[in-house]
Amino acid sequence: MKLIVQPDDGLAPLVRAVERAATSIDIVIFRFDRAELEGALEAAVARGVTVRALIAHTNRGGEKSLRKLEQRLLDAGVTVARTADDLPRYHGKMLIADHVLHVLGFNYTKLDIEKSRSFGIVTREQALVGEAHALFEADRTRQPYAPSNPRLVVSPETSREALTAFIRGARRQLLIYDAQVTDNLMQRVLQDRARRGVEIRIIGKLEKAIQGVEVRRLPALRLHVRAMIRDGRAGFVGSQSLRRLELDGRREVGMIFTDARTAKKMQSVFERDWARAGGPGTSASADGPTAAASA
Repeated sequence: MKLIVQPDDGLAPLVRAVERAATSIDIVIFRFDRAELEGALEAAVARGVTVRALIAHTNRGGEKSLRKLEQRLLDAGVTVARTADDLPRYHGKMLIADHVLHVLGFNYTKLDIEKSRSFGIVTREQALVGEAHALFEADRTRQPYAPSNPRLVVSPETSREALTAFIRGARRQLLIYDAQVTDNLMQRVLQDRARRGVEIRIIGKLEKAIQGVEVRRLPALRLHVRAMIRDGRAGFVGSQSLRRLELDGRREVGMIFTDARTAKKMQSVFERDWARAGGPGTSASADGPTAAASA
């Protein structure tokens, strides 16, 4: 298992994954403006790799760009499908190159990769790779998705149950990156953990002040990830904030992992960010979704 850290690692890990693919690439796209990655996908087709792209039917302010991207990929020989419109947004970010799964908190954009704090998780664990293929195929063919592995966290099917269980599993510490912690039930679960003595710190925003939960804003970098580190041994990275719409109403994708080395690496990034973070991020007033929450 590997951790991608943005903006530190940049686009290189994804370009390498595409360049090394020998048989197949499946990519889910919400936003995309990286010519290097587009070129790598085109080159993969040229060397005989089966490349399939599932592109969101809409994103705020970027539909024309998505449609132009679709046409360019089609012209290059990529098999292109568009997500259904039954959900208000298909917001997941996922890449499967041969038998390697990448679940990402960032889009394939300069803003997300070069100017934002975000993470991605890379795994060869076949149970997760198979589950991701099942999700991709269901959404590509516009068929119902039948989840079978709760560690691939998928909204709206499994995320509320999976993330509630993940948070409740914290015994000593829970570190959270999230621009919009507003879901009432999730806030009550956090409150319960805090009352039981769990140290909880959030980089981002918390809708309601909770005793024992400290919140700070991330300076310098834009926050574009939803991530948690639990007890220094397990973690979550994905596209769903702890807010109702992203848990219950949209297609979001994340991964729960139990690799302690990866969790420790992510924890070290959090601690560096926390040390330079400033100002309370708690707000009792609803000020609407931020760019990070809706991007």
